Amino acid sequence: MPDMRIVVAGAGGRMGRTLVKAIADTKGLALAGALEQAGSPLLGQDAGELAGLGRNGVALASDAAAVLAKADGVVDFSLPSASRELAEAAAAAGIAHIIGTTGFSEDDEAKIKAAAAKTVIVKSGNMSLGVNLLAALVKRVAKTLDDEFDIEIVEMHHNRKIDAPSGTALLLGRAAADGRGVDLGQRSVMARQGHTGARQSGDIGFAALRGGTVVGDHSVIFAGPAERIELSHRAEDRMIFARGALHAAAWARDQKPGLYSMADVLGLT
Repeated sequence: MPDMRIVVAGAGGRMGRTLVKAIADTKGLALAGALEQAGSPLLGQDAGELAGLGRNGVALASDAAAVLAKADGVVDFSLPSASRELAEAAAAAGIAHIIGTTGFSEDDEAKIKAAAAKTVIVKSGNMSLGVNLLAALVKRVAKTLDDEFDIEIVEMHHNRKIDAPSGTALLLGRAAADGRGVDLGQRSVMARQGHTGARQSGDIGFAALRGGTVVGDHSVIFAGPAERIELSHRAEDRMIFARGALHAAAWARDQKPGLYSMADVLGLT
């Protein structure tokens, strides 16, 4: 089988550059294009040079339709508005779309789901193997323990992250809610300030910390009477997300149209 031709969306950003490096190191994959938003000062620059690899002849461009026409898949860690448009463009081109972007609105989610009727979309708040295994454990523990154990999710990221809670924290929250058989939207507490009163039994709490260059730390705490269980994951390098996303892209090549998660990719569903 020929190499899978991959386009990197947001190729000038930190994750985009990491993906360009990862594709160069991954057998069976080839960089087919690099996208950046219109007006970016990086347009026209060489993706390989930006990633520290030397020239590879792939220049950053903004015309998604033209770039996707020459590819088998697009890996996308960008912005919600860009990912929503890319989902429609990938569906029109008939190629796989791997989405690691977070911070989507309900309308964004609906449009991505509609695009998945026409092509394969793998979407996850976190692409790493470790986090998705953690989510499976969280679901199991939440199902096993009753409401005597309060659930709190604590996450920390670098000081340039623009959404909170993180997509990973929400992924873990959904896993906990699924384990408990409740709706996360109805039972989540995203912030506490002032005189809040006692904690409500069955709530799932979130705390978001920002600072420095932290790649991503997440802990799910089950606090019960006289004992506490903590499940944690710490990301030390963005390459773990890139490798996971590329693994998802290779998996997506043989799938039917639909909206999938990393749990599907890893056989955890």
